[in-house]
Amino acid sequence: MNIIVVGLSHKTAPVEIRERLAVPESRLGEALSRLCSYPGIREGIVLSTCNRVEVYAVVEQLDSGYARVQEFLADAHLSLSSEQLTPHLYWHADDRAICHLFRVAASLDSMVVGESQILGQLKDAFEVALAHKSSGVILNKVVKKAISVAKRVRTETKIAETAVSVSYAAVELAKKIFSNLREKTVLLVGAGEMAKLAATHLIANGVQHVMITTRDPHNALDLAKRFHGVSIPFDEFRSEMAAADIVLCSTGSSHYLIRTEDVQRAVRQRMNRPIFLIDISVPRNIEPSVKDVDNAFLFDIDDLEMRIEQNREERQGEAVRAERMVEDEVGVIGHWLKSLEVIPTIVALRNRAEEIKRSELDKTLGRLGSLSLQERGLVEGLASAIVNKLLHGPLVTLKEEAHSAGGTMFVEAARRFFNLDDPTASAPLDEAERTDRLDHPEPLITPVQVSGCNTLEPQSKQGTSDEDA
Repeated sequence: MNIIVVGLSHKTAPVEIRERLAVPESRLGEALSRLCSYPGIREGIVLSTCNRVEVYAVVEQLDSGYARVQEFLADAHLSLSSEQLTPHLYWHADDRAICHLFRVAASLDSMVVGESQILGQLKDAFEVALAHKSSGVILNKVVKKAISVAKRVRTETKIAETAVSVSYAAVELAKKIFSNLREKTVLLVGAGEMAKLAATHLIANGVQHVMITTRDPHNALDLAKRFHGVSIPFDEFRSEMAAADIVLCSTGSSHYLIRTEDVQRAVRQRMNRPIFLIDISVPRNIEPSVKDVDNAFLFDIDDLEMRIEQNREERQGEAVRAERMVEDEVGVIGHWLKSLEVIPTIVALRNRAEEIKRSELDKTLGRLGSLSLQERGLVEGLASAIVNKLLHGPLVTLKEEAHSAGGTMFVEAARRFFNLDDPTASAPLDEAERTDRLDHPEPLITPVQVSGCNTLEPQSKQGTSDEDA
């Protein structure tokens, strides 16, 4: 069995390709059923977001598994041919597939490193797969591990602590001016998208009062309803600034809407309590000299971008630590998968030994005639002890070597030595076959060194060698 991932993301495909391949949540169950109907695909999960569409699968054969998943993706949108799709796809198998999943969950592969949304999206995709029984023992373990890795990264690093968007940077700076945003009031001047997003984040961080003004009074009323605030006539907002702790300005005006004297007056009315002004407009709408007003803190778009760049560098440093965590955790899950590979061989070997033991016990106890329960117990205990002692060495070796580079070789050797892939090999010899073996024994064999390899060759009855001759 192999774990694979086939997919595309914002790094490999433009948005017009991603959106055509995206699987709506309402169709995800049907998509999973179709995925698992392909020959050789044992388990599957589909992760579909605005920035990526990926299929994680457990497949019987690597090459055919890749081909089936690619076929599934092409069929997801009939107007998208394989020729159009293939250049944008990436393929990973086993450790690399697991590493990719862990990095995705930890947002190390996201457009914004450290964002938290992708982890929730992975959890949702996993829940759908569980509900439709497309995820089994292997993917269940691997995805749960990916979720725990993501949580560990967020707990043990600062990858998500610093702002890397204008709106988050505004909130971060507001927290530095006011250690606690509770009970603070924000005045939103204009209806720019970044300002609205910043207002949303400020409210999420404790701001409880919102005042809104725009040139269009109907728009101001709509926004006031959205933010559970109050609308203010545009020509009156300067006189209301004193009531605002935070002023967010984002309009299309070509000149300054808030001048130094407006802020000076507001600060006096506030009894010198600090006021925080954020100008996200281009061109600027707040006069730059406002920075010289005592207890007035002004930041424009360049200040925010500078802050964002510093934070990006900090996140990249934390991402290096996170990558090391991912690497360690891939080794842990790889260890588990290796042990999983040897389990069927161990079970088959125990079953084979148990079949032979039980068959021989039945014959021997039948010949011994009437035995007491104690005597039968002694005979059965002897047989079990012999089998256990003979199996102990091979089983310990199989478990230990399962995690080594040559683990597969040991498993294959065990299956060949004990004929575990031959369904007829477990049948014990009957009396005639046993007698024939005694009358016609196998020739003795002895190791002979040939070209540096140990081989087995029949030994002559005289015990002579080429050298003796």
